[in-house]
Amino acid sequence: MNKKLLRIILTAVLLGVAYLAERTLHLQMWQLLLVYMVPYLLIGYDVLAEAWEGITEGDPFDEDFLMSIATIGALLIGFLPGAEQQMPEAVFVMLFFQLGELFEDYAEDKSRDSISKMMDLRPDTANVEREGSVVTVSPEEVRVGETIIVKPGEKIPLDGRVVEGSSALNTVALTGESMPRDVGRGDEVVSGCVNISGLLKVKAEKTFGESTATKIINLVESAGENKSRSETFIRRFAHVYTPAVVLLAVALAIVPPLFADHYAVAFPTWLYRALTFLVVSCPCALVISIPLTFFAGIGGASRHGILIKGGNFMDALAKTRTVVFDKTGTLTRGEFAVDAVHPDRLSPTELLHLAAHVERYSTHPIAASLRTAYPNEHDSCSVENVEEIAGQGIRARVNGQTVCVGNEKMMEAIGARLHACPKCRQNAGTVVHVAVDGEYAGHVVIADRLKTDAEEAVSRLKALGVARTVMLTGDRREVAEHVAGQLHLDEYHAELLPADKVKAVEKLLGETARTGRLAFVGDGINDAPVLARADIGIAMGSLGSDAAIEAADVVLMDDKPSKIATAIRIARRTIGIARQNAWFAIGIKVAVLILATGGLASMGLAVFADVGVMVLAVLNAMRALRQ
Repeated sequence: MNKKLLRIILTAVLLGVAYLAERTLHLQMWQLLLVYMVPYLLIGYDVLAEAWEGITEGDPFDEDFLMSIATIGALLIGFLPGAEQQMPEAVFVMLFFQLGELFEDYAEDKSRDSISKMMDLRPDTANVEREGSVVTVSPEEVRVGETIIVKPGEKIPLDGRVVEGSSALNTVALTGESMPRDVGRGDEVVSGCVNISGLLKVKAEKTFGESTATKIINLVESAGENKSRSETFIRRFAHVYTPAVVLLAVALAIVPPLFADHYAVAFPTWLYRALTFLVVSCPCALVISIPLTFFAGIGGASRHGILIKGGNFMDALAKTRTVVFDKTGTLTRGEFAVDAVHPDRLSPTELLHLAAHVERYSTHPIAASLRTAYPNEHDSCSVENVEEIAGQGIRARVNGQTVCVGNEKMMEAIGARLHACPKCRQNAGTVVHVAVDGEYAGHVVIADRLKTDAEEAVSRLKALGVARTVMLTGDRREVAEHVAGQLHLDEYHAELLPADKVKAVEKLLGETARTGRLAFVGDGINDAPVLARADIGIAMGSLGSDAAIEAADVVLMDDKPSKIATAIRIARRTIGIARQNAWFAIGIKVAVLILATGGLASMGLAVFADVGVMVLAVLNAMRALRQ
């Protein structure tokens, strides 16, 4: 872009020098051509090259071809008998065209970068037991059946099964869910998960190429190839406009002289009109104002914390009729908190008090949420003999009482009798049970919290005419049902892995194709394949993963789902302004073209009318900045 800007500045200077030379020196026509060819070739060599490439490839009718024919005609029209030279206008037209391209390039420079950070999902090494010792090798070298040692803090390199040890796994990279998953001997584990606490020995059951982490990366790459890409309005228009204008100009130069008394005398006059016709038809107002409208729309959206990665995504966003959400981190905060306290023989405060003290030293998200709910950690209570029981929970003595905090397995192990809780049906989340001296004392429901504007986001989308709102999640079905009901979503699909999400979106795309476009909103690495596959991918930027942000077309920098409706509204308004400019420019040009055909418009008037339309269109385009 800096190179093009330098070319524009140098061309403007050289054009001024050429104009002074024309006014002060008595140059012949061919000398003037040489003088003006310098700035013309400097600013237009790439346009000429693109036009020639289109001709050689059998697809010549684009704006590059039209600009080349029109400006070359303007350069040469002065050689016709009785015709005025229009060389400065030829350079001006090409200069304005490149200025529009500069705006478009700037917007496109904001487009997505590579998704190289996605590779962080895949570990670089694996620790393998071989011949009685542990060796560090590349994951590609691990064979099926070998035992892998996974230390705390390390990623699991290959899919397999735990043969020794127990731990909690951070599965957020795969499922998008913040709640760690407890695993022990016999449990399956997949690559890409992070081992949080204990040492694990895992027997590899798949090769590196077949592992879950590798498949996710491949999904992103293949989904990107199948991505639906809308052409910008100006390029679609040019494919119809350009051949029509060229054919009309050719007909204007050839057909009328056939009806004259002397063809040779009439031909130069009609050729001049045909070239004037071409100059008038140069889509300066379109090629400048349309990209500028998209650029201004992108700028206006950025003021609202919405990054749209190019004008070509505006069209798809404006036509969105189905919005698909990930759950955790998108509609919910991804931060667990105490949702309900159901005591059995204690007060709610006492139950929280005991649970928080037992979990005092744990780093588990559940422990953190309990401590947050009961922050008075430094009271006079004595907490002794804290013992973590893998896969069950934590046991400790609090003020001389044995308190167990954990899951149903722990309650069964100590003989504490559970009973059905009707209140829990209203609270979808993880249930933490508490027993005191072997007797059941109640339970605490830990749940992810909805974002404050999640319900507003759904209602605003429906007000904009979005016909279908869908939630896809890797979480449990009852949790998904609860969230979908709270937000009044049209449908939900739960317990999905990344590949399942892609399949679900593929199905929804087929159902949506005739009625509009499909947008997917997500924030995790596991969402990257779906973001790339959807018509328009929307990522949560502040809390979202790098891979999701890079795979998306739109990024919400403040993580507010209500901004999705704002983004769609901005896109629709931007597209509306672009269409206003297009029809305004076309209407004026048709009128001037009629005058040019009748010989009532000179080349100077044609260029003036073209530039005037361009100025008005640019001023209208700037309205897109004010969203």
